[in-house]
Amino acid sequence: MTQADQETIYLKDYQPYPFSPQNVHLTFQLAPEATRVRSRIEFVPAPDAPETMFLHGEKLKLISCMIDGQGVEPHLSDKGMELSVPAQPFVFECEVEINPKANTSLDGLYLSKGMYCTQCEAEGFRKITYYPDRPDVMSVFTVRIEAKDLPILLSNGNLAEQGEGYALWHDPWKKPSYLFALVGGDLVHHPDRFTTMSGKDVELNIWVRPGDEDKCAFGMEALKTSMRWDEEVYGREYDLDIFNIVAVDDFNMGAMENKGLNIFNSAAILANPKTTTDGQFERIEAIIAHEYFHNWTGNRITCRDWFQLSLKEGLTVFRDAQFTSDLRSAPVKRIDDAIRLRSVQFPEDSGPLAHPVRPESFVEINNFYTATIYEKGAEVIAMLKRIVGDEAYAKALDLYFERHDGDAATIEDWLKVFEDTTGQDLTQFKNWYQQAGTPHVSVTEQFENGTFTLTFEQKTAPTPGQTEKTPQVIPIAVGLLSQDGTEIQATKLLKMTEERQSFDFTGLKERPVASVLRDFSAPVQLHHPRSDQERMLLLAHDSDPFNTWDANNQLQLDLLADLSTDGTADQTQYLEALALAIGDNTRDPAFRAQLLSPPSSDQVARHLQDQSRDVDPLKIYHARRSLDQELATQHTALFERLYEENQIEEDYKPNAAQSGARALANAALYRLTQVDEGECARQQLREANNMTQELSALSALLSHHVETDEHEAFYERWKHERLVINNWFAIQIGTAAPDDLVKVATRLTQHNDFELKNPNRFRSVIGAFGGAFAGFHHPSGSGYAFMADWLIKSDAINPQMTARLCSAFQQGPFSEDGKIHMRNAIDRLLQTDELSVNTTEMATRIRQTLN
Repeated sequence: MTQADQETIYLKDYQPYPFSPQNVHLTFQLAPEATRVRSRIEFVPAPDAPETMFLHGEKLKLISCMIDGQGVEPHLSDKGMELSVPAQPFVFECEVEINPKANTSLDGLYLSKGMYCTQCEAEGFRKITYYPDRPDVMSVFTVRIEAKDLPILLSNGNLAEQGEGYALWHDPWKKPSYLFALVGGDLVHHPDRFTTMSGKDVELNIWVRPGDEDKCAFGMEALKTSMRWDEEVYGREYDLDIFNIVAVDDFNMGAMENKGLNIFNSAAILANPKTTTDGQFERIEAIIAHEYFHNWTGNRITCRDWFQLSLKEGLTVFRDAQFTSDLRSAPVKRIDDAIRLRSVQFPEDSGPLAHPVRPESFVEINNFYTATIYEKGAEVIAMLKRIVGDEAYAKALDLYFERHDGDAATIEDWLKVFEDTTGQDLTQFKNWYQQAGTPHVSVTEQFENGTFTLTFEQKTAPTPGQTEKTPQVIPIAVGLLSQDGTEIQATKLLKMTEERQSFDFTGLKERPVASVLRDFSAPVQLHHPRSDQERMLLLAHDSDPFNTWDANNQLQLDLLADLSTDGTADQTQYLEALALAIGDNTRDPAFRAQLLSPPSSDQVARHLQDQSRDVDPLKIYHARRSLDQELATQHTALFERLYEENQIEEDYKPNAAQSGARALANAALYRLTQVDEGECARQQLREANNMTQELSALSALLSHHVETDEHEAFYERWKHERLVINNWFAIQIGTAAPDDLVKVATRLTQHNDFELKNPNRFRSVIGAFGGAFAGFHHPSGSGYAFMADWLIKSDAINPQMTARLCSAFQQGPFSEDGKIHMRNAIDRLLQTDELSVNTTEMATRIRQTLN
């Protein structure tokens, strides 16, 4: 496929659909290779509706088609059907046949290890039956499912009727087709109940494959906690009689918020201490909350078109971040979010895949489920909340729910409720939705006659399709410290609206040390020249946890930049300061563990590029290891103390306190493994009573290439647990030396448990491979070639997953030879016969930057 073959959809071309479906009745007769779907839809034309109606439909075998009971002959294409319709209300009926067993794309209706499952966001419903498959077309659905050999048959809404071999479901709330869901299979459930704030009794179920019953309890408690939190914080109550979650092994995403029937990737719901790590417990808790919160921010209020995707996703990511902050450590969560934004979204914003939070056009909508839509979209809402204040934010959200309940809304609708409740003009703020790219904010300081002046300049580099940028509204939280570390100015929010702007702090007795962009108050790249002594003062004394962490991060970046270019750097003073910070028992253990997490290799590469210095991925790899080795050698006694102090005597719980202690103990273990030849790690691996301890010990041994066969013993111990084996695959990729990466990955793809068709297993090897910076960008080009080989194989099976993995190519290459190697790999991918639209769009956009 060529770029010319792809159809581009533009926001400016939006037109309302001229036919409104009042009621949708669907009947499914499930069969693996020949499922029959009958639809009966009551349509009401708009006053100016045309004489013909277009319905989306792909890969459907049409059996019959009728209007008001009379057979009709529609015009069929590979995109759908067009047919003549009356000017008054009419009933459309059709019957189609589909093949779930052959559907390896996991989009539409498909089979996952004998279970029927659907995924309809964004445009999967058109692979089920003919329908106006767009988010602004909403209707009430009644669904009958027939299958004599399947005990459990589920769909959206409330169960209206069931009998031998069938179930009838009715959803009283209007919804678009992308929220439709159906599940049929041999499942068992973990039941519970929840009483809403108005006293309504709700039945709750988590449905799983037999054998997974012991992995449901944590998810159920997280669901109930989410339901209560949404009532208490946002005033949102659940609105059906039943809420079902289903765990599915073969799923492209983490989970899906279908009304009343959330479908989850098994890895995002199944959990118990023996098989699940602390990090996975927290991720599961957050994903459950995210999908439940969509009931209002996504379902009751959906998006008018897919250009408005961040309206539901950015807002719901922001809400689930608030939830995690309330349940766990707010500072640690904020730092985690900033790390993800910097490591994933900032590169996206500065590369060939850059796009605004609300794009102006797309070829394949599935390619826009990105960090920009989700994470940057959430940061935009966080900024809006900072600017208007907590009280005004709450009033605006109440108005949003009141005004747009049942609507398919837009970004303009969202901003209007804030303007109406606060009286503020948000025209300039809207730039955050319309402009791609990360603003770079430079800071200069001046101190004279007791007045301290901070001057900010903002600049956003050109991005594909946007060469000119206008100034953004940037909230910059600032505090001031004295030279001895005492806070002399509490956090003050400065509002930057111009390209260059100055702010004064008066009445000061001495030149202060500025703590700028506290709590990561805006998603910008901050350039603030300061001495190592100032950064170490912030590391030791800043009251803002984010800037404490960031001062440490900047110190490490400078050291790693020097080590990876000059080969030497004076580390002693910094390592002493870091040791004092992580040895301070008054600080949260989880926060101290974050201080011990070095900047990623790709972040070091971007730092070098900002300084116009050469980037050598192999040198960055060795610099990171060298700095860690020096830290371990100089402060062995400290790490022994931290390891011992953070051992936990009580029974395992994945709560914030225990998770933080384990995180710090395992960070210490990682350093000790460099000096004790793996003795401590081997002991922990033998004695561990939870997966966090086991995997941390195994990772430490493999990372430092300690001679061991423990990874094979681990496999034998856990080979019956498919989710654990995903971790086993990924950890070997993540710890492989750059020169060995392709060899290790090749060996794993030849393993009997490697599955090309299972997204979780495929991502655990090929997805992890793309994130192994030094090996992927190996000077031989072997990393690029290996990735292209596997993308070619996977595209024929699962285009959505393949297209997303193309993003591995968006950073780099870092040399002329590297450019040739990457260009050859992508050209080979693009020359593949029948390459999907999804992958073609992504690969083409990247390839255009390599000329």
